[in-house]
Amino acid sequence: YQKRWVKLDADYLRYFDSEKDTYSKRLIPVSSISRVSSIGDQKFEVVTNNRNFVFRAENDADRNEWIWTLQQIAEERKSKAPERTLMSLATDSATELADKSGFLELRGFKHKLFVVVAGDKVFLYKNAEDYRLRIGITYIEMNVGNVKEVDRRGFDLTTPYRIFSFSADSEQEKEEWVEAMQHSITEALSNSEVAERIWAAESNRFCADCGSPKPEWASINLCVVICKRCAGEHRGLGPGITKVRSLKMDRKVWTEELIELFQQFGNMMANQFWAANVPPSEAISPTSSSQERRRFVVAKYREGKYRQYHPLFGNQEELDRALCVAVTTSDLAETQALLFCGASVTCDTGDPQCPTPLALAERSGQRLQMEFLLHNKTSGWFGGCRHAGQSSGRLLSALLCCAEFSRRWCTLQDGVLSYYENDRNTVPNGEIRVEEIVCLPLHSCRTCHSCSGQHEGTFEVYTEADRLYLFGLESPDSAREWLKSIAKSFVHPCAEELLALDFERLGRLRYKGGLTLERAQEGWFALVGSMLHVCSEDGCQQEPLQLRKLQELCEYPCPAGRTPWLRGSRSAAEPRCAGRTLYIQGERKLDFLGWVHAIQKAAGSSGDTLSEQQMTESDVPLLVDRCIDYITQCGMGQGIYRKSGQNSKTTSLLEVLQRDARRVCLKEGEHQVDDVANTLKRFFRDLGDGLFTRRWAPDWLWATALEDEEAKVGKYRQLLAALPPVNRATLKALINHLFRVQCFSGENQMNTHNLAIVFGPTLFQTDGKDYKAGRVVEDLISHYVEIFNVNDQEMKKQQDEITAIMKMREASSSGTQQAGDFICTVYLEEKKTETEQHVKVSATMTAEELIFEILDRRKIVMKEKDYWSCFEVNEKEEA
Repeated sequence: YQKRWVKLDADYLRYFDSEKDTYSKRLIPVSSISRVSSIGDQKFEVVTNNRNFVFRAENDADRNEWIWTLQQIAEERKSKAPERTLMSLATDSATELADKSGFLELRGFKHKLFVVVAGDKVFLYKNAEDYRLRIGITYIEMNVGNVKEVDRRGFDLTTPYRIFSFSADSEQEKEEWVEAMQHSITEALSNSEVAERIWAAESNRFCADCGSPKPEWASINLCVVICKRCAGEHRGLGPGITKVRSLKMDRKVWTEELIELFQQFGNMMANQFWAANVPPSEAISPTSSSQERRRFVVAKYREGKYRQYHPLFGNQEELDRALCVAVTTSDLAETQALLFCGASVTCDTGDPQCPTPLALAERSGQRLQMEFLLHNKTSGWFGGCRHAGQSSGRLLSALLCCAEFSRRWCTLQDGVLSYYENDRNTVPNGEIRVEEIVCLPLHSCRTCHSCSGQHEGTFEVYTEADRLYLFGLESPDSAREWLKSIAKSFVHPCAEELLALDFERLGRLRYKGGLTLERAQEGWFALVGSMLHVCSEDGCQQEPLQLRKLQELCEYPCPAGRTPWLRGSRSAAEPRCAGRTLYIQGERKLDFLGWVHAIQKAAGSSGDTLSEQQMTESDVPLLVDRCIDYITQCGMGQGIYRKSGQNSKTTSLLEVLQRDARRVCLKEGEHQVDDVANTLKRFFRDLGDGLFTRRWAPDWLWATALEDEEAKVGKYRQLLAALPPVNRATLKALINHLFRVQCFSGENQMNTHNLAIVFGPTLFQTDGKDYKAGRVVEDLISHYVEIFNVNDQEMKKQQDEITAIMKMREASSSGTQQAGDFICTVYLEEKKTETEQHVKVSATMTAEELIFEILDRRKIVMKEKDYWSCFEVNEKEEA
C-alpha cells in the first residue's frame, strides 16, 4: 500500500500524492462504480465495470464512513440518471464528444499518454485501453490554462499549479493540438447562459447563413445568429453593415431587451426578409469554403440581392413616414423591411416632442423597437437611400482622413463621426459610431507615419471591429480640438475627469489590479507624458501611475483569438501607499499593440536630463541605482574610480542602460567593475543641465570660499533644498555611495580627497578647469550626515551594511569567501527597521540555511509544528 490523499466529489473518486496537489494520480468516475464492500482489516474494495481498487483506511470507523458515502453517491447517481461525464461515457459516445484525442509525449512520463480535449477540460489517460475502460489519470480545468508553442513539435499547457510540456509526432499535429486546446480555453472562459436563452427559439439553433448547428455568434443589428466561420465574413463587411458579437464572450452587450429581441425576431424573421429569394445554386452549407461564404454574405447583406423588397422601396419620403408609424407598434418585421430598404432611422417625424422614430417608439412603450433602432442608428444601406443626417450647416471643419490622406469633409453629430467626399455630398463615404471607439491616440504624423503631405497634427481612431482610422490636419491645435470633441462623445460619464487632461492617448481597456485579480474590470485610461491615469467602471479615479517608476513591464502572449495581457509593477510614489501591480488587456489586438508601444515608450528614458530618466521609488535614476548597487557589491577594492574601463564597453553599456535600465541586470563575470564605474561617471559628465543645474552650479562653487565651516554647511543645505527633487535625491544617493567608498580607503586608496578629484570635474562638467568643483564634492562627503540630514537610524543601517561588506571582504581575502557571495537585507516577519538583518548569502546557500541563520541570530527556537518560509520580494511588490 502507498499512502495517498483521496478526494470524492459528485463525479469522481480521485487520489493524489498529497493534499497540496492539484492534479490527481488517478481518477475513477463515480458512475462506473458498481459495488463498494468491506474486505476486513480496515480495507474496502471499489468495484467498477472493468477494474477493482482496494483502499485501506486508518481505522474501521473511517473505512465504514468511506463505504457508506461512496454507496450513497453511487446510488444517487443511478436513481437520478444524471447526464454522464466524459469519463463515464462508452467509447463511441466519448469519441463523439471529444474535440481532439490521441497520443502525446508528456515530460515526466516514460511512455506516451492518451490525451483527450473535450469541452472546457483536458483529460490524461495512461493508454487507449484506459480511455476505453474510463479510468483516467487526471483532468485539467482550462479556465486557468494557457497554451504556448515551444518548438517545432513541442508546446506547453501552463496553469498556475503546473506546466504540462507536450510533444506531438509532427508539426501539423502540434498545431492541431494547440488549436484544440485554445478552443477549450475559450469554451472555459465563456458564458453559455445567453446562448442557451437565444437558442430557445428553434430557428436560432442553426446559422442564419449556412445552417451550422449551435451558432455562437450574432449580428446584433441584423438580428441574425451565425456560426464562427460566417461571423468572420460578416466582420469583413464592416460595422456600418453588420455588428458582430459573441453569444458567450461579449457579455456586456447582451441586455435583457436584446436577448428578448433575438428570441422574438431571430433567424426565421430575419431570413424571411434577407433570404426571401435565394436560388438553390447560390445557397451555402456548413461545408462551404471561405470564398463561397464571402460571396454569399456580401450578396445577401451588402448588396441586398436576395431580400424581400418593401412596396415603398425607392420612395424615401413614404419610407420614412411608414417607419414612423411602424415603430409605434409591435410589428418588428415591418420595421426591418422599411429600415433595410432605405428608411432613415434619424428621419424627421414632424413631431417636435418626438423628433425621431426612436423617440416615437419610446413614447409608445415599444422596448424592442427601441432596441432594434438603437443598434441600427449608424448602419449604412443600399443605393444611396441612406441619409447622412442633418444639413451641412452643422459640419465642423475640413479634415484630412483615411489611409492615403485623401481630403474628406467630416462631421461629428449625434454620436456619429461621418466623412464625405466633399462638403456638398449628403451621403457619407463612411461612418464611425463613437460608442464603438475603443481608443484615441494623438501624435505627430511625421514621427509616426510615412505619409504624404504636411500634416503637423494627426490622431487615430481604433474601433471594436479592430479597424484603425488615421486623420490628419494642418495644425496640432486643430487635431487636439477634434480629438477632444470626439472624446467628449466617446468617454463614459464616470470618466469625464480624464477629459480635462492634456492626454496623448485615451481609451477603454480591461484591467486587474490590487486585491481583485480574479475578475477583470473595464476602465478608462489616459496617457499624459509618463503618467498613466486610470478611472474604474464605478467612476473611482485611482492614483496615477508614474510609468518611469515601473519596476517591471512585461507582455503576456495569449492563444489566437484572445487578447494578450500587459503587466506593470511599481512601488508607490508615497511610502505610506502600498505597491501596485496592474494587468492590462486590450479590447482588440490592434488597439492593445498601440497601448503596449505607447506605455513602453512612456516608461523609458526620453532625454538626457535627470527628470527624463527611468526612476526608482526614491526619485533616483535607475541607471545610477543599478551602477551604485553593483559597485557596492563587487567593486570596493583597489583602483575603483581610478582605473578607466574600456571605452567601447562603457559606450555600449551606457546606451543599453539609457534605453531601458529596467531590463539590464549587471552580473559579476559579465560586466567589469571598471566599465560600470566609467559608465556612472560618463552619465554624470554628459548629463543635460548637470547634477547641480546650470542655475545653481555657480552658487555651489562660490560656497567653497566661506571660511566658517558651519556657515558653509548651512549654505550647502540651503542650496540642496533649492535643487529639483530628482537632482536632490540623486545627489544624496551618489554622496552616500562615495561616503561608503571612502570607508574602504585602506584597500582602494580612494579617500575623500581622491574621490573629490575624480568626481568634482565630472559632476560640475568643468573638465578640471575649476579646482572648486573638487572642493564641493570633498565637503559633501566630509559633512554628509549634516548636509543631508541623515538621522541616527539611517546612519546605523549604513554602518551595518558597511560592516557586513567589510566582513565579506575579509572572508574573501582569507580564502573562505565563495564566488558569488553578496550581502542581502533580510526582514523577519515584518519590514521594519528593528526586524532587518544583513546576511552574507553565498551562491550555494539554501533557503533553509538562510532561515536557520536568521532564527539563530534572533535566538528564536524552532518548535515541532512551526513552519518558516523564505521568499524574495521585488522591492515593495508581491513575492
